[in-house]
Formats: sequence, C-alpha cells, structure tokens
Amino acid sequence: MSKEIKKPAVSPDSDAGFVRAIQSGDMAAFDHLVIKHKDKLFNMVYWLLGDYQEANDCSQEIFIKVFKSLKKFRFESSFSTWLYRIAINTCKNRLRSSAYRWKKKTVSLENPGSSEQGNRSYEIRNGSPSPENKLEKKEKIMLIQKAVNALPQEQNRVVVLRDIQGLSYQEIADITGLNLGTVKSRLARARMELRNKLNRTQIFADIHR
Repeated sequence: MSKEIKKPAVSPDSDAGFVRAIQSGDMAAFDHLVIKHKDKLFNMVYWLLGDYQEANDCSQEIFIKVFKSLKKFRFESSFSTWLYRIAINTCKNRLRSSAYRWKKKTVSLENPGSSEQGNRSYEIRNGSPSPENKLEKKEKIMLIQKAVNALPQEQNRVVVLRDIQGLSYQEIADITGLNLGTVKSRLARARMELRNKLNRTQIFADIHR
C-alpha cells in the first residue's frame, strides 16, 4: 500500500503561511506581509530610484501588483524572491519613463515626510551625539548614493541587492534571472566603478558596513 506523502508543515507566521492564508480568503494576512517587508523594500527601491517620493509611490505600486497576483503565486520560489523580482521590474519600468528621467534628482536619505503618516527616517545613523559627525556621515551617504545612482542600471541593481540589501549571490541570481558568474562579474565592475567615482576608500567602506 502506498503511503500518502504529507506536505511539510508551514508556520502561519511565515511568508508562506501568510500567502496561503490570503489564497484561502484571509485578506487581513496581506497586512502582515506588508509590515514584514515594507522597510527593506522601500530601502531597496529608494537606492534604485534615488528619490524619496518616487520610491514611496513605487513601493505602493509594487504592493498593489503583489496583492493582485498573490492568487497565482505557486511557491516555486520564496515569497521574498518573488517580491523583489516584481520590485526590480517595476523600478526598471519607472526608470524608463521619460517623465521620471526628467524629474530624477539626488536627495538626502533623511525622511522629509510627515510624522502624521507614520513615516520613518531612512538615514543611516552612526550613534554619535555630535552634530558635526552626523553631518559628515550624512554627506558621505549622499556621495555614496549619488555614485550608486550614476552606475549603469545592470550594475546598480546588483550592488543595491548585494551591498545595500545584503542578499546572497544566489538570491540575486534568482531575482534578476542572471547566472551566478554574471552576478559576480557585474558586482565586481560596479564596486570598481564606485571606487573610481568616490576616490576615497573610507567613504566606499561605509557601503559595506
């Protein structure tokens, strides 16, 4: 007699658990997914686009796409890989927009939004109470961001996913559809280009902390 093959148990608090709950009709589970991923997603989109308001709008657009497509999610990859793949494609489309290219500008990482909406600061903090040190740190981050935004898009994406988001090479390959060798070579070229643009090893080191 053949034995029934049981599917491994899925934690209800995991991404897969939330997705299955949504697919079963529990739309409230989507809020948990948004809360879990929104900060890292916004950070990635912001580094890709270089504009706070554009990143905010684009992040909302990404989650709308995710919500509309969740019923079709087949668990062939992790939810986060699928989410980032949608995010990368959405950012690519936005960067191709002539209206966005006209508007695009470099802005500070400090959150200019209203606290009434619960927005948070994405400024990278050094923990020092000195205003001079905070200003110096902010200026370095702005220089790094400007250099990252100036990279070719194929290099920009891999350096953001690896050095800003901290994803593994395999995760980046799964998200972008590139093979591992291409991911590594593009990242190496991007880092070399950043070194040339920044021309200061200490500033470049900040992006890897």
